[in-house]
Amino acid sequence: MLDGGMGAVGEGVDADEALGREPRLLSLDVFRGLTIAGMILVNNPGSHAHVYWFLRHAQWNGCLPADLIFPFFLFIVGVSISFAVAGPLERGAPRRQLLAKVLRRTRILFGLGLLLNALPFFDWDVLRIPGVLQRIAVCYGLASVIVLYAGIRWQIAWGAVFLLVYWALMTLVPVPGYGAGVLLPEHNLAAYIDRTLMGEHLANHSWDPEGLLGTVPATATTLAGVMAGHWLRRHQSHETRLEGLLLGGVAALVGGLAMAIWLPINKNLWTSSYALFCAGLASIALAGCYWIIDVRGYRGWAKPFAIYGTNPILAYWLSSAFAKLMALVTVAGPHDSRVTLRIAIYHEVFRRFAPPQMASLLFALSYTMLWLGVLTVLYRRQIFVKV
Repeated sequence: MLDGGMGAVGEGVDADEALGREPRLLSLDVFRGLTIAGMILVNNPGSHAHVYWFLRHAQWNGCLPADLIFPFFLFIVGVSISFAVAGPLERGAPRRQLLAKVLRRTRILFGLGLLLNALPFFDWDVLRIPGVLQRIAVCYGLASVIVLYAGIRWQIAWGAVFLLVYWALMTLVPVPGYGAGVLLPEHNLAAYIDRTLMGEHLANHSWDPEGLLGTVPATATTLAGVMAGHWLRRHQSHETRLEGLLLGGVAALVGGLAMAIWLPINKNLWTSSYALFCAGLASIALAGCYWIIDVRGYRGWAKPFAIYGTNPILAYWLSSAFAKLMALVTVAGPHDSRVTLRIAIYHEVFRRFAPPQMASLLFALSYTMLWLGVLTVLYRRQIFVKV
């Protein structure tokens, strides 16, 4: 759907829901745009064999800068839910009408994720069922329903319950053949549930980083964003807003590090410690964006990210789909071989003047700039794709 407003799924506030709303925060758009640009940059190196450490994901336990991007986006989804769902509800919008919009957006996002996984062959026998958009859809839907039917204290309680229950399930429930508390890639409870319910329709055949059970703590990350959104909506003072974001962020960060003593920080499992740790960093990062852009007024540098932030789902979907197509197109390579278009561009353009890792980064930066150009055209024409 094309519209002058933005949807609630990480895209701000609907125009038809926003009458009487608080002034739009440019810092939130920029933060959202930074995360989407980061996703595209990390997902599209020139060569996956030559990537700088800060653009790699941790192999298993631990957290590298690239591991922050997805939880940051879910946190932003939560902030947007506060504006687009809680705000209209408080102003008297019918709960049933808001619920219908939430369910519609959830279905569309989940469907877009399945479609992206199915491209280009549509072989349903090997279709990966989980995915990034699917997790965003479910987290958005669950968090929105909680916001619609529970007060703020219960929203906090639900987030805490999600973290504690997941912690208990992953450490106490025995997995057939492996026992309880095993957190290896194929041998943990989350992987066992995914294999049982979805067979081999997973990213790694026997486990998936966006699997079903991990959506529980990921929803807690989203609810943390909802809390940040509530704070921003209810306080207009710059000092109060910054204080709340920073203090809440530090508390969550410290809580995540403390939980890591018993349950390691792990993105693939989206452990409770990882969910809390990343939510804390996201709150601090949002406070930084808010201080630089909305308080200090340094906005010139942020325009490209604001453009990314107005069409984030479109940017992610199109860039991912086009990358898959680039992997299908082959051209002549050395010694009468055939190589993919991506590999050919990497070697024939960037490797001619840069060492492998730098060439790989320059390819990723160029790809990210390509989509910025597409989004800029849409932005100037006031075309925003609303989910």
